[in-house]
Amino acid sequence: MAETLRIAGIPGSLRRGSFNRALLRSAVELAPEELEIRVHPLDDVPLYNADVEAAGVPPPVVALRAAVEAADGVLIVTPEYNHGVPGVMKNAVDWLSRPPRPQAFDGKPVGLMGATPGHFGTRGSQYQLRQSLTPLNAFVMPQPQVLVFDAESRFDDDLRLADGRTGELLERFLAAFATWVRRFRDVG
Repeated sequence: MAETLRIAGIPGSLRRGSFNRALLRSAVELAPEELEIRVHPLDDVPLYNADVEAAGVPPPVVALRAAVEAADGVLIVTPEYNHGVPGVMKNAVDWLSRPPRPQAFDGKPVGLMGATPGHFGTRGSQYQLRQSLTPLNAFVMPQPQVLVFDAESRFDDDLRLADGRTGELLERFLAAFATWVRRFRDVG
């Protein structure tokens, strides 16, 4: 049996009925046995403000940073707003990139996924996240990509994954992500 890989799963949406939270829950359920994905919602992470930081990093940020630092890899599952990354997700990246050095993403393997009711998937948000994570020395997995479009047709009324092809893609992605995470963990 392979050693367990601890994954910090971060949903980039605050909405309870989010397709991205549902996609992350599906990843938890479909993950290979070696991946242990723990979900870390961003609901309580305040907007980044240097004055707030100077007064003391808020406890939700401290907890998120600790989770990312302790994880072997990070799985970000985010929607796309106006062809880009949602503010809540970018805000989390900004908080996690702050000192102390090294910042939380340094050397971390990262996987990106996303779901949207639109017809073009989440290419824009994933592209912008790649741009933000690269200078932080995060290693974002290039392939396969999970860009779920027409999400309302992929999930049932209880937000359970109901599309077999999407489930198969998710399983392939998660197996590749386990290999990706192991590659970087074995180097360190």
